[in-house]
Amino acid sequence: MAKKIGFIGCGNMGSAILNGILEAGIVDKENVLVSARSQESKDRISEEFGVSIVSNDEVVMKSDIIFLAVKPGVFPTVIEEVKDLISDTHMPLIISVAAGMKIKKIEDLFGRDIKLVRTMPNTPALVGEAMSAICVNDNVDDKDKETVKEIFESFGEAEFIPESLMDAVIGVSGSSPAYIYMLIEAMADGAVLSGMPRKQAYKFAAQSVLGSARMVLESGIHPGELKDAVCSPGGTTISAVEVLEEKGFRDAVISAEKAAVDKSIEMSKN
Repeated sequence: MAKKIGFIGCGNMGSAILNGILEAGIVDKENVLVSARSQESKDRISEEFGVSIVSNDEVVMKSDIIFLAVKPGVFPTVIEEVKDLISDTHMPLIISVAAGMKIKKIEDLFGRDIKLVRTMPNTPALVGEAMSAICVNDNVDDKDKETVKEIFESFGEAEFIPESLMDAVIGVSGSSPAYIYMLIEAMADGAVLSGMPRKQAYKFAAQSVLGSARMVLESGIHPGELKDAVCSPGGTTISAVEVLEEKGFRDAVISAEKAAVDKSIEMSKN
């Protein structure tokens, strides 16, 4: 891709996206511009990625595609600083990765027509396995959408959705890596309790999660049917499933996901 890509903000998510883009060769590091608030962040980004560190103004003026990767509370300040640099002759594609920031809210902050994409990737972008949701405003054309899809598929899977589903996405994929890490940690703790060395326990647990996910994605078989296939009558697995059901495993996961969705809805109202 010959376009210049800019990042305003490059924390955990911005870094994950940038790493994915560079690892996939979507753009050369010479065509990436990044701005960050703290000197510590600037030094880290420069050392880790070898990209140019510039001001917010330079990112907007010199980039064809701009990732707004700052925290939602900082959006008004950042947009006020750069909005006058957008014009009919220079209208970069703006990609937001902030939870709770709806398209209409961002458009209102800019106060003019912009080409805007709202996305929700997740941190497995760091290893090329993100799940990203994408929605766009009316100014984004089919060519822009192809460009965005190419970028996000460079570090995982991506789907276009209506914005009305974005809160659900935050619950099921945006926040869910944390749930899975907790699951892996708990599985490993159980193995350690049974005598397995911790490092080995993490490998067994993580690979089991990875393999199970691939079974769902590649087989097309319903997860419940796959679960049933592991549960031999009177066996070890059904005994474990019985305890998970007794302890409210499903309810805990659904309730946790709903809490994430509710928080996303709350954030979008502020």
